Amino acid sequence: MNTHRNFILLGLISLLTALSCSSHHTPTEEKGTYEVSFPIQQDTVLIKEYVSQIRAYQHIELRALEKGYLQEIFVDEGQHVKKGQLMFRVMPLIYQAEMQKAKAEANYAEIEYLNTKSLADKDIVSANELALAKAHLEKAQAELNLAQAHLSFTEIRAPFNGIMGRFEVRLGSMLEEGELLTTLSDNSKVWVYFNVPEAEYLDLATVSGLQNLPPVNLQLANQQIFDQVGIIETIESDFNNETGNIAFRATFPNQTGILRHGETGNIYLPVPFENALLIPQKATYEVLDKRYVFVVNADGKVSSQEVEVIGELPHLYILSGGLDPKAMILMEGLRKVKNNDKIDFKLVDTQVILKELHALHAE
Repeated sequence: MNTHRNFILLGLISLLTALSCSSHHTPTEEKGTYEVSFPIQQDTVLIKEYVSQIRAYQHIELRALEKGYLQEIFVDEGQHVKKGQLMFRVMPLIYQAEMQKAKAEANYAEIEYLNTKSLADKDIVSANELALAKAHLEKAQAELNLAQAHLSFTEIRAPFNGIMGRFEVRLGSMLEEGELLTTLSDNSKVWVYFNVPEAEYLDLATVSGLQNLPPVNLQLANQQIFDQVGIIETIESDFNNETGNIAFRATFPNQTGILRHGETGNIYLPVPFENALLIPQKATYEVLDKRYVFVVNADGKVSSQEVEVIGELPHLYILSGGLDPKAMILMEGLRKVKNNDKIDFKLVDTQVILKELHALHAE
C-alpha cells in the first residue's frame, strides 16, 4: 500500500517538474517592426451596381375594337410581325351589311343632289331646296365613312414591327368591345430602369454631372455582361418618398433580340474619381459603424484617426476626407497596438502595396 502511494507521489512530482521546466523555456514575444505607408493617390473608377428592370422600347396591349366572334387568327404567339400585318379578324358580316346600306344611301343622296342642282340651275327649285339636298348628301357620306370605319375595326393589324405576346382569347371566342387579345413588343432597343439612392444621385451630379453620365453595362441573369453598352437618356423628375430613390433610364440597342420585355439584370455604372485618395482595407478597423486607421508620426507614435469612406474597390477604400495624403498609416498589426503606443516601423512604397493587393485580387 505504501509502495503504491509512493509511486503516485513520485508521478505527481515528475509532472509538476516537467510543467515548470517547460514554462521556463517558453520564448517571450519580441517587439517587431511594423510596416507603414502613405495613402495612395491616383485617378480611379468606382463601379456602382444597381438592380434593373428591362422594358421593350414599345410594349402595348392589343384589344378588340368591335364586339363579335373572333373569326380568324393569322399569327402565333412569339411571332415577329411587320407593321400593318393582319393579325386578327372579328366576324365582319354585320358591319359589311351596314356599310353596303350606307353606301346605297350615299349614292341615292348624291343622285338626289345632282337632280336638285340641275333644277336649281334652271331656277325651277329654290336655293334652300338645293342646300337641303346637299346637307342630306353630306350626312349620307358621313354615315358611309362611319360604317367603313366600323368594318375596318373588325381587322386588327400590327401598329409597328414587333413580337407577339401570349394570346388571351381563342378562335371562336365572343369578344366584347375593348377586350384584351394579346400584347405586342418592339424590342429592337430596350429601356432599362434602375433606382439610385438620393445620396448617390447627388454624388453623380457632383462628380460626373447629370448631363455627362458615362455609358453603362448590363449584367444579365446568367451573370454574363450584355455585349452592347447603354446610354442614360433620362432621369425621372421626382424622388420616391417611401424609398428615397429616383429612377434612371438607360437605352440599349438590341439588334439580336436577346433582351425581352420583363427581364431583369444589374446595371454597372462607372463613376470616375480624379486624384482619389485610396487606402488598403486591411489598414482600417471599425468601431460603432465608424472606420479608423492608425497614423504613425516620425517618432513612431501611434494615434487613431477616423476616415470617411465613400466607395469600395477590391481590397481598397476610397476616402472623401479625414486623412492627410502625406500621413503615414499602419499597414499591419492593428490589433497589437493602441493609441499613444510607440513602435518601430519601416516605410513601404505605395506601389509595392498596390502590386501586392492586385496580386491578391487576381487570386
